[in-house]
Amino acid sequence: MERVFVDTGGWFALVDSSDPAHRRAADWMDSNTLPLLTTDYVFDETVTLIRMELGHRIAVKFGEKLLASSMTQLASISPDDRNAAWQTFKRYRDQKLSFTDCSSFAVMRRFGIHRVLTTDHHFRVASFEVLL
Repeated sequence: MERVFVDTGGWFALVDSSDPAHRRAADWMDSNTLPLLTTDYVFDETVTLIRMELGHRIAVKFGEKLLASSMTQLASISPDDRNAAWQTFKRYRDQKLSFTDCSSFAVMRRFGIHRVLTTDHHFRVASFEVLL
């Protein structure tokens, strides 16, 4: 089944109307018919970022909407994903990758996902197709 991964940069661009990628992200989401996948680590990172940048009320509203979404699957990081992420984290010493990014790469590979809604160029470095 074809799906698209959504990273923190993609979620944040959708929520923050002042984000430079907001219009592109909103237009893409409006026309998208594919199921979406994100992870518990990305959920954590996103609600925290929204809380710090836009406020608690907006973070809670986003979190509730995402958790109730029938279009988005929230995958948990498995021990195998965590191990693969750690290997990636160690290997890319020339990139400022977060461990969350590395865990997202592992989950995308586990699910056979090649496209990602994000503003983070590190996904391109890891050979994924970045949609923003």
